[in-house]
Amino acid sequence: MLLTEEHVLALAPDDASRKAGSALAGPGKWVSKGANTDALWGECQGSGSKPYQTQVDIVNVAFKCSCPSRKFPCKHGIGLMLLYARQKDTFTDNIPPAWVSEWLSKRSEKKVEKTDKPVDETAQAKRLQARQQKVADGITELMLWMKDIVRNGLLQIPEKGDAYWENMARRMVDAQAAGLAGMVRALGETNFYSEGWQNAFLDQLLRIYLVVQGYTQSTELDEPLQQELRALIGFTQNQEFLKQQPGIKDTWLVLSKQINEEENLVTERYWLYGQHSKQSALVLQFYVKNQTRPEVLITPGIALQGELVYFPSPTPLRAIIKYPVSNISLPAVSGMEGWAQVTDTETLLYKQMPVRSERPYIVQQLTPVQHNLQWWLKDQEERLMPLKAGYANIWKLLALSGGQPLNMALLGKEQQYEPLGAWHNGSYKLL
Repeated sequence: MLLTEEHVLALAPDDASRKAGSALAGPGKWVSKGANTDALWGECQGSGSKPYQTQVDIVNVAFKCSCPSRKFPCKHGIGLMLLYARQKDTFTDNIPPAWVSEWLSKRSEKKVEKTDKPVDETAQAKRLQARQQKVADGITELMLWMKDIVRNGLLQIPEKGDAYWENMARRMVDAQAAGLAGMVRALGETNFYSEGWQNAFLDQLLRIYLVVQGYTQSTELDEPLQQELRALIGFTQNQEFLKQQPGIKDTWLVLSKQINEEENLVTERYWLYGQHSKQSALVLQFYVKNQTRPEVLITPGIALQGELVYFPSPTPLRAIIKYPVSNISLPAVSGMEGWAQVTDTETLLYKQMPVRSERPYIVQQLTPVQHNLQWWLKDQEERLMPLKAGYANIWKLLALSGGQPLNMALLGKEQQYEPLGAWHNGSYKLL
């Protein structure tokens, strides 16, 4: 697999681990080292008489070391991976020692045990029925709350305190409708000091209403739309079941990575684009900070060769990666020729799913320009599209462009887009 220095450093739990791991990335620090298609391993000489045994499962992303550190990965794991990224040819031993083979074998056995665990379908059905009732009760309360907002008008809305929105969001959490809770919080995060905030507020209010009405009348809808609405409410999809379904094999360009951390739970969002299928994808990975790691090693700015399975939806976007995958250098790719193709695609998507999130596009030959004190992206046909309000990397984009058009990866919907990266002198630059 392709393991880059940037990739390894991104896996480090903190800056101290990056610094300490970099200091251990020299061959003189390691008594022995080896690698095969499943793992990396090595023995690092520390302050004691016995070297630390370090091992990395590069297929399922796991780390183990005999050192006393509780970080994952520890500095020895980072050092070993950095050394592999820099001097792969020096890892000549491809036969793992017993302590590595036993660790990999135990991990495989645990995975099989977890997969083979029988499911009590009767108990599962009862839990689902109880949850559906909780969601229904929560929706009834939410609808009354929304009707009060409309009935009383928007004049006093900016004066509402944080508790007004958070109390209803927590009520949705209690109703096991986490998706609705997030939408209510987004409603309260409206910038009430901006010009025309009423439009953004009512758009979000309408989004919640459409999701609720679609969910309560879902028996009349097609199955993919039912599944999408359930996901928006907060119901989860069995990912092990999804992995058994046929997917799309392609070379997937990793256009960007976004990280969100809340109460030590880290959410990684990866935006992908299929070189041959021309399909966009969103891959989410969750882990607890300093305790667990993502399932798949993904680095923005490279590509994955593998199979993706999409979650059911009339406009598929979120997907999971089926194993195995391999990392390669980012290949050349052609995108849409201009904004006309983007808007045509957006129109079709909205026809299929009026309530949906932003998605990535690749558009050729865009130039950043300023007009009426606002930044726009101009295509080859002189059509303009405004940059997303508050886009932070405009100066980096201008430095890359130098007034010349670039092929860009963008994220957005409707009439708001932000560049994720651009191709400059034959290479992809993250923004």
